[in-house]
Amino acid sequence: MNIIIILSTFICLAFSQDPPAEPKIRWCLKSDQELRKCTDLFAKDFTCVKRDGSEECIKAIKDGEADAITLDGGDIYKAGLTNYDLHPIMAEDYGTDDSETCYYAVAVVKKGSDIKFSELKGKKSCHTGLGKSAGWNIPIGTLIARNLIKWEGIEDKPVEEAVKVYFSSSCVPGATKGSELCQLCKGDCSRSHKEPYYDYDGAFQCLKEKGDVAFVKHLTVPAAEKDQYELLCLDDTRKSIDEFKTCHLARVPAHAVVSRKDPELTKRITTLLLKYMTELPNMFSSDSYSAKNLMFKDSAKKLVPLPETTDSFLYLGAEYMSTIRSLKKELTTDSTSRAIKWCAVGHAETAKCDIWTVNSVDDGGNARVECQNGQSVDECIRKIMRKEADAMAIDGGQVYSAGKCGLVPAMVEQYDESKCTSGEETPTYYVVAVVRKGSGVTWETLKGKKSCHTGVGRTAGWNVPLGIIHKEKGECDFLKFFSQSCAPGADPKSNLCALCAGSGKGVGSEEVKCKATAEELYYGYAGAFRCLAEGGGEVAFVKHSTVEENTDGKGPQWASGLKSSDFELICPTGPAPVAVSDYKNCNWAEVPAHAVVTRPESRSEVVTVLKEQQVKFGGSDAQFKMFQSEGGKNLLFKDSTKCLLEVSNKKSYRDFLGTTYSAIMDSLRQCSSSISDLEKACTFHSCQQKA
Repeated sequence: MNIIIILSTFICLAFSQDPPAEPKIRWCLKSDQELRKCTDLFAKDFTCVKRDGSEECIKAIKDGEADAITLDGGDIYKAGLTNYDLHPIMAEDYGTDDSETCYYAVAVVKKGSDIKFSELKGKKSCHTGLGKSAGWNIPIGTLIARNLIKWEGIEDKPVEEAVKVYFSSSCVPGATKGSELCQLCKGDCSRSHKEPYYDYDGAFQCLKEKGDVAFVKHLTVPAAEKDQYELLCLDDTRKSIDEFKTCHLARVPAHAVVSRKDPELTKRITTLLLKYMTELPNMFSSDSYSAKNLMFKDSAKKLVPLPETTDSFLYLGAEYMSTIRSLKKELTTDSTSRAIKWCAVGHAETAKCDIWTVNSVDDGGNARVECQNGQSVDECIRKIMRKEADAMAIDGGQVYSAGKCGLVPAMVEQYDESKCTSGEETPTYYVVAVVRKGSGVTWETLKGKKSCHTGVGRTAGWNVPLGIIHKEKGECDFLKFFSQSCAPGADPKSNLCALCAGSGKGVGSEEVKCKATAEELYYGYAGAFRCLAEGGGEVAFVKHSTVEENTDGKGPQWASGLKSSDFELICPTGPAPVAVSDYKNCNWAEVPAHAVVTRPESRSEVVTVLKEQQVKFGGSDAQFKMFQSEGGKNLLFKDSTKCLLEVSNKKSYRDFLGTTYSAIMDSLRQCSSSISDLEKACTFHSCQQKA
């Protein structure tokens, strides 16, 4: 009996115990002042872990000895590299007009000095720290890009050696102690608050006491002192401190809280920081600790959670990544010697790409094209941003997304052979809606019909028709507008995938059903038309040449019995269908052709290799045919491509897409369901967005 009572007591105690408390968040600090602030304000929920500098904190988080830290863009880049694999989870928001989660990198000089940006050689410079955005990456990258600092690459010498020669003396906290880059410093030249000239306010203090120019952010100069200083503009003019929007070196992403890729840890950190923002009015102040920007920048107004899919590279943007890479460039004696890495989506494209690689080997035995594989276009865009791949050809809607991520159009497909020599820059095609002849389907009766789409996010098959449907009918819920669809790339469980066929091969067919790859039989232009012809669809959104390419004896085996006269086009402006040949008078939009996209700094290299490759493989009599596909349709390039034309390097992605199509895309983006996770991550802030 006593044993039963004892056991019962233990059981009751066990069930009455509170669940174990979650371990505290371990925040990494870089100085004694930061440690004191952390201990004073956050000790209830945080364990305060001190390390010697940002890099030691990054290592500690990677090794599980700490959980989080706020970092500048240069350190966010380092933390995102494969050996650390950390990612930003919350961004600082500075609450200023047009700034949001971005800030401006500026060059500040004393009023009355005769310094111009192009004449900084021999001057005394003050920097926030080695590898930091506003104080090092942006100004030094800009000076190198403009050939003001002469530097051949890291195989020649470290970039710091070139900077030493350019400035007469400097304070660059984090540089080698005892070097010219530490000559102006007041303390130990460490990248910490032990160095009085460290960080924004430190660099500004260095300018006041010793320097000729300070590279800082736009909010650094105190209001009471603004009339004593000016900004250096890139065009060699000068402007007042408050004119930073028109006189700056770059607009760069804000500092961000960085952690390991752990959804539960991210949720805990985010929840706690949001709670502290409401409970601690002095959370972003360092006034009590005889230093500035402790744990967070003092100018921060709040922290904003980032989209879950954000990584360091998406957060920083392609342009900023290009700047960082310019500081790590390798010395090359032959600018045409390196292969470009092409990103192929799915097995069929990868197989064609592998054949291209073999055929691209030059006389020296070096392949000019190498292959990377991605499961989707979005994954390939990520790989290009991370420099794991260099280029791919994509549809205009995907050019829009890639442009939002900072990539640029380098070459465009031309479908008219007569224009390959004339060099017409932006070829176009027409978006059409195809129905069976006599079906009775019109623009007015379209709602509730079964639809076939080339793919989610693609121009002819998705963006244009749904953009017009949204604009004219105010409809955003496309799941409900059509009764059933095949829209590769949509949720396989939704009715947007109900008509899709998969691979048609039995085993494994369901695995690729509704995937945005050539393995899905109803993917792409020919696939969407096939969905109409044999899959139960009542309307197919394709390009104007699709029906002609897959009827009357043309096209693959499945299309052998189809006649063009059995189909017609419906127009969003007229009630009556018309013949498929009348696409110029009955189309939904005229849109730009597919384009090759790449990183800004890789553009010229990609163009050089592709021009060389199409000379060898662009014709129908070549051993390998770049613009023809076996084992699928439109692999790597559209099969109707006759040549690739260079896109001017002065054209932004919006210039390339044109006003009309950009407006359609902007309208469609009012429907949140139309924005991919990739685009959400890239457009969280607009630091890298070009008009």
